Amino acid sequence: MKQYITHMNKCIELAKLALGDTSPNPLVGCVIINNSGEIVSTGYHKKYGDNHAERDALLKLENANDCILIVNLEPCSHHGKTPPCTDIIIEKGIKKVVYGMKDPNPIVAGRGLQKLKDAGIEVIGPVLEDECKNLNEVFIKNHTEKKTFVALKTATTIDGKIATYNGDSKWITSENARAEVRSIRKKYDAILTSSTTVIADNPTMEHKKKIILDRELKTDFNSKIYEQGEIYVFYDESLNSEILNRVQNDRIFFIPTPVKNEKLDIKYIINSLYELKIMSVLVEAGGEVNASFMPHIDKLYHFIAPKILGDNLGRSCFNGTSVEKIADCTNLKLESSQIFEPDILITYTK
Repeated sequence: MKQYITHMNKCIELAKLALGDTSPNPLVGCVIINNSGEIVSTGYHKKYGDNHAERDALLKLENANDCILIVNLEPCSHHGKTPPCTDIIIEKGIKKVVYGMKDPNPIVAGRGLQKLKDAGIEVIGPVLEDECKNLNEVFIKNHTEKKTFVALKTATTIDGKIATYNGDSKWITSENARAEVRSIRKKYDAILTSSTTVIADNPTMEHKKKIILDRELKTDFNSKIYEQGEIYVFYDESLNSEILNRVQNDRIFFIPTPVKNEKLDIKYIINSLYELKIMSVLVEAGGEVNASFMPHIDKLYHFIAPKILGDNLGRSCFNGTSVEKIADCTNLKLESSQIFEPDILITYTK
């Protein structure tokens, strides 16, 4: 299987070209090689509803007899927005399929591979399984847990501060780091923030879907964040507010939410996101909201600037929880570290 590692890496890179465009479908790339090992066609799933990667690559060939197809995810065997990939693989005369990982979707889950074997096609894999799983971590959680994938991003000084005591926060990190943040945002279906952040910073947060936690409905609905995209506002379900009747915007959806300990119920919010078919969300908020989401996150992006505030009154990236013992701290696993001069990004998983 070692001879297919380079091609599988190519599949992963092709799949990444569609970051942010395929949800709720996975990211998939495909490479087809001939008997000499030369690449004769490539393809990838460009956006939800378009051809899957295998079909995209195979339709570029008149004849694929005796070729080898490499793909990072098991080919589908069911009808969805497009016909089964297994059918066109068989029809085109592919002799061997190399896959990166099995499909976690219960309606596929090994059936695609079995259909290929039954047709006399040699099946090899998994190849670079960990890398392939990391690529489609959102898709995997959606299908194995029936939950929205939750990521959180924060940017701090070395001593963990996101703002001074009076709220000044621009800019902690450099333009290089902020450019990477824009790339990270594109990976997720929606961005989530709080009314506190909206009121303090009046951010634009350009994105196709935005989530705002506004328990008391105190944000100005003429703020920049409300100017584009679908916006879901979670508020206290006991609130009888005339504001709801005054908002004339068919892109803003108000969702009444239970309150626990004077805060919106985070678990209820996450469950609601899945029901709304929001498969992934990136939390960008202040310390209290960050702390509330920590028990529920799957990934943490922590940008650290080479600055020290050195002020106990400065605002921290995680507030609102009290721990008496180090043993009770939230524990994370290091996934990667990258430098965006002069800042560093450390990515963690649960």
